Amino acid sequence: MLASRDNYADTLIDEIRLARKVLGDDPRAVRTVFVGGGTPTLLAASDLVRMLHAIRDEFGLAEDAEITTEANPESVDPAYLAALREGGYNRISFGMQSAKQHVLKVLDRTHTPGRPEACVAEARAAGFEHVNLDLIYGTPGESDDDWRASLEAAIGAGPDHVSAYALIVEEGTQLARRIRRGEVPMTDDDVHADRYLIAESVLSEAGFDWYEVSNWATSEAGRCLHNELYWRGADWWGAGPGAHSHVGGVRWWNVKHPGAYAGALAAGRSPGAGRELLSAEDRRVERILLELRLREGVPLELLREAGLVASRRALGEGLLEGGPYEEGRAVLTLRGRLLADAVVRDLVD
Repeated sequence: MLASRDNYADTLIDEIRLARKVLGDDPRAVRTVFVGGGTPTLLAASDLVRMLHAIRDEFGLAEDAEITTEANPESVDPAYLAALREGGYNRISFGMQSAKQHVLKVLDRTHTPGRPEACVAEARAAGFEHVNLDLIYGTPGESDDDWRASLEAAIGAGPDHVSAYALIVEEGTQLARRIRRGEVPMTDDDVHADRYLIAESVLSEAGFDWYEVSNWATSEAGRCLHNELYWRGADWWGAGPGAHSHVGGVRWWNVKHPGAYAGALAAGRSPGAGRELLSAEDRRVERILLELRLREGVPLELLREAGLVASRRALGEGLLEGGPYEEGRAVLTLRGRLLADAVVRDLVD
């Protein structure tokens, strides 16, 4: 079956209806919806609203449900944002990445500097209470001053949430090819660490508190509940090509090719490409991997003896906070956040 932008919403709605059949009489209303991956706002606002209403009709939405969509700054305008808000979306995340044109060019981003900040104002005017800006640090050619300027521009726009991620160069991208040819240098880990420290300093001074290693919010209400549920191992159904799902310790993923995805659903079949049953040990390890990234940390009771020994060593090295440790939780310090991957590798032993 041919997949296209015109029929994408209808195809995804077919999977939502399939999910209802598979989950049977599960009484839980949906607490969060997150439309992301790629650029969902390339679809008409009416399509995004129809997809949301299909979820509401099949499952019901919790009274205080968080409904988010990602958005490319150049693919929305005030009328589009107003249609989303009227249709039930109450949170939006704009891909800002940088305030510097030369950095955006290296990232192959098409929006112009200043447009993401304008989008925040337009979203506020449309009635969105919660707005996020995504930033990327460590792009080749970016300086410390460039990064500070991006943070200050993001803060000045007035969002209540900022996400800041170190650049990951994906194989097969134009940037990966340019780095391989030596046209631009790859940013090293020390630069990433310096940029993270700048982000923590600038954001905290502006009233943003970290609640996950790469995420800051001005209030508890401003946090992204959807991502918090991911990090805490909740159940979710991911609809769309290549989407991953997790329900009751079973994880599965859809075929990636849009045509194969659409064809399976048109034939009344699941678009699933594979599945796995998570063991108790798998789930223990995943809890440590994910929850350690959170401000509340991970319960020490999840650690085995080797992990407890490692946690005491990390405490002595200033990687874990003392107060929470005494109360039975491993919580990363600022230095620990810089070395989070190494810390968690030791704790899962």
